[in-house]
Amino acid sequence: MSRHQSPQTPPDDSIHDVARGDGGLETLRRRIDEVDRRLIEALSERARIVAQIGQAKRAAGGPIYVPHRERQVLDRVLADNPGPLPDRTIEAIYRELMSGSFVLEQPLYVGYLGPPGSFSHVAATRHFGSSVEFDDLHEIDHVFEEVAAGRCHYGLVPYENSIGGGITDTLDAFQCHDVAIYAEALIDVRQTLLANCPPGEIRRIYSKPPIFGQCRRWLGRHYPDAELIPTVSSSRAVQQAAEEEGAAAIGSTLAGELYGVKPLFEQIQDKANNITRFLIIGKEAAEPTGDDKTSVMFVTVHKPGALVDVLAVFRDAQINLSHIEKRPSGRTNWEYTFFIDCDRHQRDAAMAAAIKGAQSHCLSLKVLGSYPRAQRIL
Repeated sequence: MSRHQSPQTPPDDSIHDVARGDGGLETLRRRIDEVDRRLIEALSERARIVAQIGQAKRAAGGPIYVPHRERQVLDRVLADNPGPLPDRTIEAIYRELMSGSFVLEQPLYVGYLGPPGSFSHVAATRHFGSSVEFDDLHEIDHVFEEVAAGRCHYGLVPYENSIGGGITDTLDAFQCHDVAIYAEALIDVRQTLLANCPPGEIRRIYSKPPIFGQCRRWLGRHYPDAELIPTVSSSRAVQQAAEEEGAAAIGSTLAGELYGVKPLFEQIQDKANNITRFLIIGKEAAEPTGDDKTSVMFVTVHKPGALVDVLAVFRDAQINLSHIEKRPSGRTNWEYTFFIDCDRHQRDAAMAAAIKGAQSHCLSLKVLGSYPRAQRIL
């Protein structure tokens, strides 16, 4: 039996009282009320300790959001979880607890690619919880600007999608702004068709062009004659669907809740595992956890085999590269900036030596940050 499965025969005789009428049900409800009282007492005690920690952090000038401590807390509570609640539920509860803790320690401002209801908004709320202050910004570059200027403590930006690949706006922004990668989050992106009319009356469907690409086969089967109209964001698509008769949108269920549009069909993306990797950017450096990544941005020297030489340095140090992208450098035609993710923290001795060795083959090299590897999909 799994540790998250309940036994088929409840050991507590009072459970059987439910079958004896309302008296048994009321007994169980009173027991829940008593458990709830103990929970509130425990949560209040935890919050008082959190407030003391916040005072100590402010006195020492330390960051309020600490990814390696977040990892420790989540790993511990999930290891202690006896069931029957699944780990996903326990993690969601504790992320909300930590979100409330931020408010007790110091209000946090997190920028994301808006408007509200976007998948970046979904990712931000899943990772940071609902108690922080969110700033909906209009472009990925704006998120970088606000973090670099200190007007937002952290920013959350999409980095790569398991179907569509790398997010070029994010890669380009790293070349223009002095920020650090502080953490990452893996978000299960669930595309939903939303409309306030019956399915058979849909004539137009709004969404971002990449989302149409993710749902191409589903749309071809179910709405081959519908007009597909591109929008600047999936949130704007849902707003359009709210305003027009015979219109639908593909977006998040959160956007549907915000703008009053009903979900008709969920999980309509062609591939079930549609995961977007988001980066949390800030100005601090994350501590090692033992399971970390380091992201590096570099421009090679202008000689044959320079890229191979850089990659060989990491190979010879037995450091795995889990991701590689390139973008025009923006300085010279046909000069490219490369981005790699390495499966080590930059404080690791082998990683530090590899970075130093790679620099001899580069015109420029910058470590964008070391941060805990995301272990679970939110």
